[in-house]
Amino acid sequence: MNIFKNFQNSIRDIILSLGDSGKLPSDMDLAAITAEPPRDPSHGDIATNAAMVLVKQAKMKPRDIAELIASDLRKIETVEQVDIAGPGFINIRLKMASFQNEVRSIIERGIDYGRSELGGGEKVNVEYVSVNPTGPLHVGHCRGAVFGDALATLLDYVGYDVTREYYINDAGGQIDVLARSTYLRYLEALGEEISEIPEGLYPGKYLIPVGEALAARDGDEWKDKPESEWLYPVRKFATDAMMDLIREDLKTLDIQHDVFFSELTLHENGGIQKGLEQLEEKGLIYTGVLEPPKGKLPDDWEERPQTLFKSTLFGDDVDRALKKSDGAWTYFAADVAYHKNKADRGFNMMIDVWGADHGGYVKRVQSVVTALTDGKAELDVRLCQMVKLLRNGEPIKMSKRSGNFITLRDIVEEVGKDVVRFIMLTRKNDASLDFDFARVTEQSKDNPVFYVQYGHARVFSVFKKAKEAFSNIDVSDASLKKANLSLLTDESELQLIKTMVNWPRVVESAALAHEPHRISYYLYDLASEFHALWNKGNDRVDLRFIIDDNEEITLSRLAMIKAFSKIIASGLHILGVEPLNEM
Repeated sequence: MNIFKNFQNSIRDIILSLGDSGKLPSDMDLAAITAEPPRDPSHGDIATNAAMVLVKQAKMKPRDIAELIASDLRKIETVEQVDIAGPGFINIRLKMASFQNEVRSIIERGIDYGRSELGGGEKVNVEYVSVNPTGPLHVGHCRGAVFGDALATLLDYVGYDVTREYYINDAGGQIDVLARSTYLRYLEALGEEISEIPEGLYPGKYLIPVGEALAARDGDEWKDKPESEWLYPVRKFATDAMMDLIREDLKTLDIQHDVFFSELTLHENGGIQKGLEQLEEKGLIYTGVLEPPKGKLPDDWEERPQTLFKSTLFGDDVDRALKKSDGAWTYFAADVAYHKNKADRGFNMMIDVWGADHGGYVKRVQSVVTALTDGKAELDVRLCQMVKLLRNGEPIKMSKRSGNFITLRDIVEEVGKDVVRFIMLTRKNDASLDFDFARVTEQSKDNPVFYVQYGHARVFSVFKKAKEAFSNIDVSDASLKKANLSLLTDESELQLIKTMVNWPRVVESAALAHEPHRISYYLYDLASEFHALWNKGNDRVDLRFIIDDNEEITLSRLAMIKAFSKIIASGLHILGVEPLNEM
């Protein structure tokens, strides 16, 4: 149960009732009213901005509005005290039983405690990774992959109908470079000496087995043929091989996409032209001349008429070109068609996860989504900053396998999937992130993934000791739900429980903000509360989880920490991390 949302709804009901009785206006907008934990816990358990929000609409003093609302809040059975602070802030303190009884709900619902129907089944497309299929995934791709996957799981957890999508950039010039690089490795597999890889081609050793596989399939069929004959079939073979490699890389992080959408299909079936027809019908495409770019002009820049989209009408800085000087479609034209395709598939909520180097591209794609859907669809672009790899504070060397970068698989093989996924979510996506191999594997409070997993494992060690201390103790969920939770009265116990009860609110706020890192922050704070209580028990025997001569209080505390372990497991599920039972 989301206590905060329930009180938000109760406060709105109270205001509507006051409107019906004539004490407040009856037609006020209540959308901005919130019910949240106060910044200072000493102020209470829930704070609401209701009185402050309604001042202009009610044309009353905020404190007068607060008094009216507080009077009805005090009638709610679970409320212990309601205070009005300053000009009209309302602080609510709940009876301890409200929190204690919530422990039972957590035990009963388990990993589903915190799940909600917030999304109402709305379709949402989360496109992430979408790396050019020219080589294995590297550390930069790793962060976007983890972020996108965790965000998709988070949205699914709160009731959205989520599609995980990968856009295959298989139509650009980089694919021709891949084909030529693969062809060299193909010749090498046939016994030819290729010496050094020419500049401009991909030198990585990962293409050696691709060339060998092509030679095994086709023999010397392409050996003496002109490029015009072998380029397309080798492109197709190499692209498929790279996508297989990428899928295997993603599998090491337990990432699987629902849809792999090929850009090439848009070019081959006239999809781009079809995608632009809607903009043409709206009068949003014209022939014009763009202003020269600010700063130093590119060597190939020339003032010439171009086919342009009126993106400035939808918030972009300049109108955007849809065709190159040679008549070929721009990348943007393909993106127009691709996002139209998403809209045609029923996605009014689209989330694209890109690298930070694509920041300048955001406005134009958002503008075209708005134009294509008349504002019905929304595109949220999440930019992920690069990851700096360190070892004991020093930058690490490049990968031998890739030739010029650290691969995702290199990282996962060294520290494990769980560490990679958790650490990639310990910073907001647009903030820089240092990944120090020494720190992320140390067993200390400074290593968040260890600290959280250790909390989960500690619970299972307590249960093992409880069975040793009480030979006939029943620690099943059914038994723990019957525990006398009113015995949990120490300040540290209550604080742990209150933090657990905040979980549903954290989940929904993280989902609405598209910020899965909030989950890792919360889990670390919750684990800190648990470890603090553990340490307090080391100093005070009466606060230990197991009291040898008191089975009743032991069961109460076992219920509390069982609930804790279930929320940890729930949060780790969203992050894609395994909750460990022993370490």
